[in-house]
Amino acid sequence: MQRSLALLLVGAVALSGCGFRDSRVNPLNWFGGSDEVEVVETSGEPVNPLIPVQNRVSVFARPDAVDETVLVQSVTDMRVERTPTGAIVYATGIAARQGAYGVELRLDEADRDARTRDATLDFTFRAIYPDTRTALGSERTRTLRAAVSLSQQQLASVRSIRVVAAQNARESRR
Repeated sequence: MQRSLALLLVGAVALSGCGFRDSRVNPLNWFGGSDEVEVVETSGEPVNPLIPVQNRVSVFARPDAVDETVLVQSVTDMRVERTPTGAIVYATGIAARQGAYGVELRLDEADRDARTRDATLDFTFRAIYPDTRTALGSERTRTLRAAVSLSQQQLASVRSIRVVAAQNARESRR
């Protein structure tokens, strides 16, 4: 009986300390309120000490990658095939000259968040050409193919898919 009375008394005193707004015992007041202070101006740009300075020279430092891709000359064929997880977009195009490599269907910057406002996914058909001069060649030797897989989430609000090249574009609608 006395033990429970002592615990009840200690608990009541501790709990009553939390009830006062400006009490030091109240854990909600341990860091206190905020007061307005004068701003001290520093010279130059504001510096965040947690972000490393970009001008540092390092043994392992690499320059930023430069995008060397260009649009393929034209798109000749495009098809969309349904899969259990979404769809695959296939595109065939003609390059301006022979030797193109690194072919890709790149999602347009405006559609990166996968929520298109116009319900159209735009892809650009891009390739990298060699630095050396190459022959023009026949259309058959300049044919390029690329594909990209889309998930069901990416296709949820999409009504049409467009592949854009330098001279033309092809579109497939639902």
